[in-house]
Amino acid sequence: MNQIHHYLNGRIVQGGSDRFGLVYNPATGEQSAEVALASADETREAVRLADEAFATWSKVTPLKRSRILFKFKALVEAHADELARLISQEHGKVFSDAKGEVTRGLEVVEFACGIPHLQKGEHSMNVGTGVDSYSMMQPLGVCAGISPFNFPAMVPMWMFPIALACGNTFVMKPSEKNPSTPMRLAELLKEAGLPDGVFNVVNGDKEAVDVLLTDERVEAVSFVGSTPIAEYIYATGSAHGKRVQALGGAKNHMVIMPDADLDQAVGALMGAAYGSAGERCMAISVAVPVGEETASRLREKLVAELDKLRVGPGLVDGPDNDMGPLVTREHLEKVRGYIQTGVDEGAELVVDGREATIEGAGDGFFLGGSLFDHVKPGMRIHSEEIFGPVLAIARAASFDEAVSMINAHEFGNGTAIFTRDGDAARQYCEQIQVGMVGVNVPIPVPMAFHSFGGWKRSLFGPLHMHGPDGVRFNTRMKTITQRWPSGIREETNHFTMPTH
Repeated sequence: MNQIHHYLNGRIVQGGSDRFGLVYNPATGEQSAEVALASADETREAVRLADEAFATWSKVTPLKRSRILFKFKALVEAHADELARLISQEHGKVFSDAKGEVTRGLEVVEFACGIPHLQKGEHSMNVGTGVDSYSMMQPLGVCAGISPFNFPAMVPMWMFPIALACGNTFVMKPSEKNPSTPMRLAELLKEAGLPDGVFNVVNGDKEAVDVLLTDERVEAVSFVGSTPIAEYIYATGSAHGKRVQALGGAKNHMVIMPDADLDQAVGALMGAAYGSAGERCMAISVAVPVGEETASRLREKLVAELDKLRVGPGLVDGPDNDMGPLVTREHLEKVRGYIQTGVDEGAELVVDGREATIEGAGDGFFLGGSLFDHVKPGMRIHSEEIFGPVLAIARAASFDEAVSMINAHEFGNGTAIFTRDGDAARQYCEQIQVGMVGVNVPIPVPMAFHSFGGWKRSLFGPLHMHGPDGVRFNTRMKTITQRWPSGIREETNHFTMPTH
């Protein structure tokens, strides 16, 4: 059985805890590897190595750090197909989707390559007579990242490139469900010239996470995952004096106005709801058609498109499938349970993905696309994040009702509106209480030079991920006010409040 261990101080290190997690190929249902689960002591050793490396890495000039990231970017591009295959083998998403994930992660690397400019700070001359003021954006120390299973390449690359570029060292704790991709990224960083100890990967579970949240040498923690865990990460890390950005769950709505191009909206909705088997924090899981006619036409078109949805293995000879399997059998059963819950609550199950015939499925963790109609606020399938290929239609009689429905939800990660009316779109962007908004764009994930993050119980912590907020999160600002006296030094003592 293939074993996956840890990456410490520039090399693979065998785990010593005698605890292992199971890694599966979701397309076949077969176990493909076992991953070592780090002990607390092993995790503390990774932190120690990162802390030791910080003394020299933080002194490396931003330009030299940037050049290492440029080399890393080129290596990731050269190995993009290899990385995409690793993602598909352990997560299940189709190859083209996995390639897209690598590309979106690379965009953050590209942004981080501009760190000589991004970390410049500010300067003001003559804030008072002969007095200048300027700021330094200095690295924090050891930073940690805890990433989810759904994006084993992209989310780690949202975290560590900016942290490293700013002069921090890093300990990565990836999902134990698909750990191979972050391990390969660590090897490519080494090949790019990153010094040993600057980037370390610890595979593990809660035992490793708790060390990263409590060890006094860790200065900052980034997390992406479910809301209950995000709350725990934020509360525990903050209680131990760390700065924390913890991105939690989502229930993303798409409003379809009566004047929208319905064919365009349906095409966008199919990809946004069922792409990557719905295992995206930015997936659209609730369609909100405004008006009965819009709802009826939307439902009819969605049923027709679901009939054509190609579900199957992520790695195939020939054209990609549209949607692959879910990540584990446990998660498959959880999503199947949500479908039954929706039926029990009185929602109309228009298309039941549990009944789908999937060619080549074997013992893989496959589920067809499901569609509910007449879903109401308060139902669990509307309140909770399902994280699977289940789309709910929640009808609204008016624009105001649609906005109220979304604003009343506890999550505020992403949303979209499809309309030809600029006034409606402008009102929606102003009134909606959601962190990321798309106008005729179904999945409004910002580019790397903007910051990613939701509102309400979708984000814990004041700063969003990557973009300008990413630089702020990974640095602490120091402001210097200086004056150089001319001539003989004054000997007079001053006891009044200094002014300029």
